[in-house]
Amino acid sequence: MNSFRFLRPAVGKVPFQRSTLPRVARAYSSKTYEYILTSTPKPGVGQVTLNRPKALNALCTPLIHELNDALNDFNASEETSVIVLTGSQKAFAAGADIKEMAPLTFSEAYTKAFIESWSLLTTQVKKPIIAAVSGHALGGGCELAMMCDLLYCTETANFGQPEIKLGTIPGAGGSQRLTRAIGKSKAMELILTGKSFSGAEAEKWGLAAKAFPSYEALMEETLKLAETIAGYSKVAVQAAKEVVNKSQDLGLRDGVEFERRVFHSLFGSQDQKIGMKAFAEKKKAEWTHS
Repeated sequence: MNSFRFLRPAVGKVPFQRSTLPRVARAYSSKTYEYILTSTPKPGVGQVTLNRPKALNALCTPLIHELNDALNDFNASEETSVIVLTGSQKAFAAGADIKEMAPLTFSEAYTKAFIESWSLLTTQVKKPIIAAVSGHALGGGCELAMMCDLLYCTETANFGQPEIKLGTIPGAGGSQRLTRAIGKSKAMELILTGKSFSGAEAEKWGLAAKAFPSYEALMEETLKLAETIAGYSKVAVQAAKEVVNKSQDLGLRDGVEFERRVFHSLFGSQDQKIGMKAFAEKKKAEWTHS
């Protein structure tokens, strides 16, 4: 939840670097953002790149507002099926902005619903979001990555929930999502000590789907995955996301019943008929997304 600029490993002064997008990427819209970049690097794939390099992409309220705006645009776009969320090679997001957070009183944080807007990513976006994490993903950055539907990272990515070192706790779902992903005992150890863990460990423990040896491999494989998913029926893809996410909220029996209802409902879609007919005829399905 917090920005840990004073907790980061000591390094020499690093020259300003702009976030790097894939060479095939093109601007998505005419909107101008201060803290993010948007692009469409592959057919059906929208990409949001956090772009606050001097602060290692620390998450401030204006950045979150821009992120939500861009995600809503991609979610509403008929040309977009999948969304990739990433940062720079050095930092996905180093945390939330301490300068913004430190002066808050309880009354201000509570009545103004501080960081509640972060959850819009998980409640309003129906299309799959893939996090591509390189470098630091600490506090709020780790929480933001865990909000996504899939998480790819580099083996050397630096994850952690170090809020305990600042006299507080995760506040954007970190304690809940980390525990569900890696189990109570390991999550308790990490949150109580503030200890960070690597991308290789994130993959080993099941937090990340895959970890890659380099930033270039991470971005290449993330976009390849996104393009694959974008090639399927939007109706089926969004239904699949919904039923898998429900498994985190429901007991097994209720979850199975929910899955069955959604499964039955897909027999009312055109794409279900198209997909099964194409399979029987050994042809490629031409989806109508209806």
